[in-house]
Amino acid sequence: MLIPFVLFILGLVLLVKGGDLFVDGASSIAHRFRIPELLIGATVVSIGTTLPEVTVSLTSALSGHGEIAYGNAIGSVLCNMALIAALTAAVRPTEVDRSAIRLPAAAFFAAVLCYSLTAYAVGFFSRLTGIVLLAMFALYLVLSVWQSVRGEKKRAAEEERASAPEETPSSHPLFKDILFLIVGAALIAVGADLLVDNGTEIARLLGVPEAVIALTFIALGTSLPELATAVTALVKGHSALSLGNVIGASLFNLVLVSGLTAAVSPFAIPSEKTIGGINSSLVLDIPVMAGVSLLLILPALLRGRLFRLQGIVLLAVYAAFCLAQFLI
Repeated sequence: MLIPFVLFILGLVLLVKGGDLFVDGASSIAHRFRIPELLIGATVVSIGTTLPEVTVSLTSALSGHGEIAYGNAIGSVLCNMALIAALTAAVRPTEVDRSAIRLPAAAFFAAVLCYSLTAYAVGFFSRLTGIVLLAMFALYLVLSVWQSVRGEKKRAAEEERASAPEETPSSHPLFKDILFLIVGAALIAVGADLLVDNGTEIARLLGVPEAVIALTFIALGTSLPELATAVTALVKGHSALSLGNVIGASLFNLVLVSGLTAAVSPFAIPSEKTIGGINSSLVLDIPVMAGVSLLLILPALLRGRLFRLQGIVLLAVYAAFCLAQFLI
């Protein structure tokens, strides 16, 4: 009984350390080539911090545990929005560049709509659905790069008129950044394997549905890189990197994680739990995901800042959601 818990924790540690190394390497390489901070947060860092979810979901789906893949995607979005972003808002409310988050926010809500329509209308994520989600991911990356290039050209023209542009040095040699990427990816792969195998075993031993474990413990574990990145970015005053990473990682959980998983191994919505005779995911999980997303992003878009009360409410919602998973 003790061994699965020890290996589960070891898997979490490897995931966090691997995600940290990968993000360090990716961010350093991106800065080396003068990629803007917001684009780094919404794409490069988001992809890096989403790698644990990708590996866990693919591993679980290929081993016949689609409930973990589905629950991990929704649970990670909830963790990103109602725990990570909420925690930073509650501790240190910050102003937000509304123009910078419009594209990530629009893409994220489009993904939520697509994901919800699939869940309610079909209840099954087919290979075709996975391809559509991956196409949305690719389109978002193209639009992000295009928007970034336009903004960079404007900034470069302004800098040229004012003074010579400053170089953005990297803190590591290039070979070290590449080594960080390779080692980080390897640790993530090993950690994900340990997390899925032992998370499934713990669920079996405790008699808890796999979907509940995925929505709570596994989702929280695979979101630890986002938490570390968000807190570090906030402490260093990089609010664009922090919020951009949260929205970008949440988007990637829906279109990259679920899309890649469905394209490789299609999965159905878990049906172990019901509320009033209806699948609990349709009654609770998806509505709460949509609700916390609106509560986090809309004030940032409309008022240009995050509020302490907003963060406290989101934290309360997340705590209630986790408690409900074990009581229903």
